[in-house]
Amino acid sequence: MVRVASPDAVPDAAERLRAFVAAGRHGTMGWLADTAARRGAPGALWPEVRSVVMLGLNYGPSDDPLATLGRADRGTISVYARNRDYHDLIKGRLKQVASRFAARSGGAVKVFVDTAPVMEKPLAAAAGIGWQGKHTNLVSRSFGSWLFLGAIFTDAELLPDAPEPDHCGACTACLDACPTAAFPAPYQLDARRCISYLTIEYAGPIDRALRPLMGNRIYGCDDCLAVCPWNKFARAGREAKLAAREDLAAPALADLVTLDDSGFRSRFAGSPIKRIGRDRFVRNVLIAIGNSGDPALADSARRLLGDASPLVRGAAVWALSRLLPPSAFAALREGSAANEADAGVRDEWMAA
Repeated sequence: MVRVASPDAVPDAAERLRAFVAAGRHGTMGWLADTAARRGAPGALWPEVRSVVMLGLNYGPSDDPLATLGRADRGTISVYARNRDYHDLIKGRLKQVASRFAARSGGAVKVFVDTAPVMEKPLAAAAGIGWQGKHTNLVSRSFGSWLFLGAIFTDAELLPDAPEPDHCGACTACLDACPTAAFPAPYQLDARRCISYLTIEYAGPIDRALRPLMGNRIYGCDDCLAVCPWNKFARAGREAKLAAREDLAAPALADLVTLDDSGFRSRFAGSPIKRIGRDRFVRNVLIAIGNSGDPALADSARRLLGDASPLVRGAAVWALSRLLPPSAFAALREGSAANEADAGVRDEWMAA
């Protein structure tokens, strides 16, 4: 899907971003605050831009993306991350399109896919690709919630398309489905409570109050996307490189928790998961293990009490506190807490 927007089509975007950052809802994503001035308007990023060509690529799943939530011994990975890194795929496609356009029109072009300070969702809505739903993500009448976005800036003057009206109506399915109540109001997100942020962007120990709400979501969260009624018009994506790899569709937690750095890099080569690193990923897996209620997984967590990473050791403590009988955990804690070198991990022992 391709549509065109004027660079000044979302004049309130900068102010909404400033309010989001001022409220602290960006969490530790300091780059949002650092790039706010350029992110607020395409012209601030590239003064020569006269038109923004927005492209949407369907990545709709072929089966129920939430099916694995009921399998406590398995991890749930967001649909977008079950195969190749979409940044590389889409940027390559955009460059091809942009090159052909530049050759025919003589206009200059710049290509962006999520890694530059561009507000893709408001621009896509302004271009008519869809509208931003109450969960703040883009919704399309043709593809539901499953669209990757990319942008081509050009200095060529193009006729903009009409924006897509908001079709959410009175529906609150996405807000009601959020496991951690990350939406303080419709069309507002507090990233600090969002499982996608917590499992991907946040590098530290996750808030103890939120861990039980995460279930077995180990990388991202699709709940608010998957329940949208507009998905009844969605179709499965046709790009083979984005189709779910068999080993990432419902991976066993017992296998994932054993990954060392080398094994992690090998398993997730070419995947967006690789960018968060082994320690953060295993932290997520240990939280899922703690939520599994399966005592058979306790030994997997116990083996990581001596891990080199304090982040992993702390998550292992929490998992064991959930899986072991109180007397067994108390016996394990005695001496372990006193001998722990990291203050944060000692806190985990004492708080559990």
